[in-house]
Amino acid sequence: MTEHKSQKRHAQGGSVGGNGHGGGGHHDHSSHHRMMIRDFRRRFFVSLGLTIPILVLSPTIQGILGHGLTFTGRPYVLFALATVIFFYGGWPFLKGLIDELKHTEPGMMTLIALAISVAYVYSSAVVFGLKGKFFFWELATLIDVMLVGHWIEMRSVLGASRALDELAKLMPDTAHRLKNGEVEDVPLSELAKGETVLVKPGEKIPVDGVIRKGSSYVNEAMLTGESKPVEKEEKDQVIGGSVNGDGSLEVQIEGTGEESYLSRVIGMVRESQAAKSSTQALSDRAAFWLTLVAITVGITTLVVWLALDRDVQFSIERMATVMVITCPHALGLAIPLVVAVSTSLSAKNGLLIRNRTAFENARKITTVLFDKTGTLTRGSFEVTDITVTGESLSQERVIELAASLEQNSEHPIAMGIVDKAQKMGVELEEVSDFAAMKGRGVRGTVNRQEVRVVSPGYLEEKGIEEPNGGDIDGSGTRVYLIVKGEVVGSITLSDVIREESYRAIRRLQNRGIRCRMITGDNEQTAQAVARELGMDGYFAGILPEQKQQKVKELQEQGEYVAVTGDGVNDAPALAAAQIGIAVGSGTDVAAETADIVLVNSNPQDVTSLILFGKATYKKMVQNLIWATGYNVIAIPLAAGVLYGAGILISPAIGALLMSASTVIVAINARLLKLRKENGEDND
Repeated sequence: MTEHKSQKRHAQGGSVGGNGHGGGGHHDHSSHHRMMIRDFRRRFFVSLGLTIPILVLSPTIQGILGHGLTFTGRPYVLFALATVIFFYGGWPFLKGLIDELKHTEPGMMTLIALAISVAYVYSSAVVFGLKGKFFFWELATLIDVMLVGHWIEMRSVLGASRALDELAKLMPDTAHRLKNGEVEDVPLSELAKGETVLVKPGEKIPVDGVIRKGSSYVNEAMLTGESKPVEKEEKDQVIGGSVNGDGSLEVQIEGTGEESYLSRVIGMVRESQAAKSSTQALSDRAAFWLTLVAITVGITTLVVWLALDRDVQFSIERMATVMVITCPHALGLAIPLVVAVSTSLSAKNGLLIRNRTAFENARKITTVLFDKTGTLTRGSFEVTDITVTGESLSQERVIELAASLEQNSEHPIAMGIVDKAQKMGVELEEVSDFAAMKGRGVRGTVNRQEVRVVSPGYLEEKGIEEPNGGDIDGSGTRVYLIVKGEVVGSITLSDVIREESYRAIRRLQNRGIRCRMITGDNEQTAQAVARELGMDGYFAGILPEQKQQKVKELQEQGEYVAVTGDGVNDAPALAAAQIGIAVGSGTDVAAETADIVLVNSNPQDVTSLILFGKATYKKMVQNLIWATGYNVIAIPLAAGVLYGAGILISPAIGALLMSASTVIVAINARLLKLRKENGEDND
């Protein structure tokens, strides 16, 4: 609804703090969103409490129920109760009217404010002498329904600005600053360019900078998409927010605060969110046209009856009746009820909807860009091949020796080998004299034998020819086992493609949707994975800002783009795409930036998402037709088109029609179903 639009306009505000953390603007927006939800809830319950005596005392309701509770001053009691509801319960809509008119975007708020204002002003005039009937109960119930509708919708749609807070959390709160040979812990805000910080093993790197001393493997997967930890030595660049491996580093600061890589990512996310937030919701478009109809028909009704020499009271009553019933209760619930049902259904089926407008538009997708690491692949190294080159050795013995040695290392390749040994039920042996050979592998003594697990670069350095020519699948990494100076086996590890990815790509392509991969990983790996999955293309070695640019390029070519990813490096692209889809196994950042989260991390759910998006949109359109369709009959009758034939719709009958459309809308929303495709035949 429009209130949500105005909230999203505020998301453009805020700034990145000097330490790279999200500034107060982001926290303010999140708390502002929660305050608004509480405010709608409070206004609803107060208004509902005041509505009950209004219903009991309203002549129309008394006529319907056949009772007649009357007393002197009843109109004034109704006026007093309705005044509180109008100004307290109706305030968000009156304020929304002002905001919409300021932005020249009349929508739901304008329609609601117009209806309740006409009902209140006209009914108040009747209390103080104008001939006619009260609209107080219509006024009260209309405000109640619209308040609960907004409350339901706002609870269903989470605040997008939380993404910026999650990005900021990637940075540690403090850093170990080196000063005059001493180490002191200081807040990031106190760090300055040119200073040096110490980064201990396993810690997050607090700043962008250059290594002045030390070497280590650094995990940048969540920031750049590179699946393998990157070896870093003196004079190499490091990025704030990445995770240090098993070595200590002394880093000279080059970028803090808004100069940092992570802050630039935050800026791109904020910019894309703000640009996307201008999408006008379906209900707002319907409300815009109904507002025009209400004003046009209302004024026309007044002018025509006055021109036909009817008295002023009759003409004003006709105009007021038209303008009040043009805003049906059902319209306020048509979309929120479908949103609530679809959000609940999708959550049970592994789809977390965060942005309703994007979800509605899932039916328009023409291209899906998939991140590789952690989305199409599992995001962790797994042993895919064990080759034995030494005599009298088995695959189990190769893994046993390698895993025994690697159990002392934190490197992802080492963890992959140890994991394979556990799956094979291999017992690990004790290791002595363990040592890491930076960038080359590890060595140690196992069962009184010198054992090494080394990279191809080590063999090249030592002039040892790689067995089998070193040919492997481009998406794999091979290490070699050396025992007593002889290469006795090799182990290939890969970031394994998810089984679900094959079918997910095929199902989307069967619907005419192009599937491309976009990754920060290298060309060779990207090509191998894209070829294996039969994708329509790929972009390799892409940095976060380039991912966002690729999305924009495709959009300029007329593509309706969905991006599926799981890392910080995907956040700007997720925000820039018409629809951002995060896999649930990924980072909180990706999930907070995305419009939809695949809770089960299953790429196949992208197809289910598109189908469910279509079904939901169809249900919304049906509800809008039910909610507004009665106007085709009610408005002309309320205006008095058939007055000459003795047919004139009264406010009571108009109210019954509104109630009927509300019930139909509620039942129709509950009929929404999510169809998960399990068989190839369904494609």
